[in-house]
Amino acid sequence: MKRQAKTRVWHHKHVNDFYVKQSVVQGYRSRSAYKLMEIDDHDHLLQPGTVVVDLGCAPGGWCQVAVERMKGQGRLVGIDLLEMTGMNHLTFIQADFTEDAGLEKVDAALEGKAVDLVLSDMAPNITGVIVTDQARSYLLAELALDFAARYLQPDGVFLVKVFQGAGFEDYMRAMRTVFRKVAARKPEASRDSSREVYLLGRELKANPAVASALIESAPVFD
Repeated sequence: MKRQAKTRVWHHKHVNDFYVKQSVVQGYRSRSAYKLMEIDDHDHLLQPGTVVVDLGCAPGGWCQVAVERMKGQGRLVGIDLLEMTGMNHLTFIQADFTEDAGLEKVDAALEGKAVDLVLSDMAPNITGVIVTDQARSYLLAELALDFAARYLQPDGVFLVKVFQGAGFEDYMRAMRTVFRKVAARKPEASRDSSREVYLLGRELKANPAVASALIESAPVFD
C-alpha cells in the first residue's frame, strides 16, 4: 500500500475511533486521557494533595485527568518541548526535560516538594525506521526512569509508556533495579494494533544516587 493510501486509511480509522469521538464530546485534548483514566481507576494513582510531574505532557490530556482527579489540590507540573495551552492548577514548562536547563525549571517549580507520581506518555518524533524509533523511545523512557529515581519519594509511583519489542526486557530489568513492584498495564483505550504498554513502578529500592547508578549500569541497548 502506498504511503498516501496508508495515511487515508489511518485518518479514516482515527476520526471514527470511539475514544477520539468521546474526547471531542467530553472536551479532552487527546484520546490518551482515557488510558490514564483506566489505569487510575485500577491503581488509584491520583489523589487530592498529590504532587505529580507529567513528562512530555502536550497536548495536555493526561494533565486534564490529573487536575480533575486531584480536585485542584496538590501540585501538578508538566513539561514539554511543544507549546501547550495552559490550564488551571497546572504549572506548564515549555522546555526539554532531557536537558539540564529543563530539569532545573522543573526543580524550581516543585519548590523542594518530594514527588508522589511521575507520568511519562512520551514518544519521539517518528522517522518510520522501526529500529531507530524504538531506540529513541527507550532513550526517553530511560531518562524518565532516571528522573523518577531521583525525584520520587520512597513510596512514590512511576507510570511510563514503552513499546514491546527490542529493548523491552532490558527496560523491565532496569525498572526492577529501581522499584520493588513492577506491573504492566494495557488499557482498553490503547489500540489493539499498538505495541504500546504502560509499566507501573512502586516502592523505590534505593536512594536516588544509588538508583541512578543502577540505571546507568543496566543500559537499555547494548
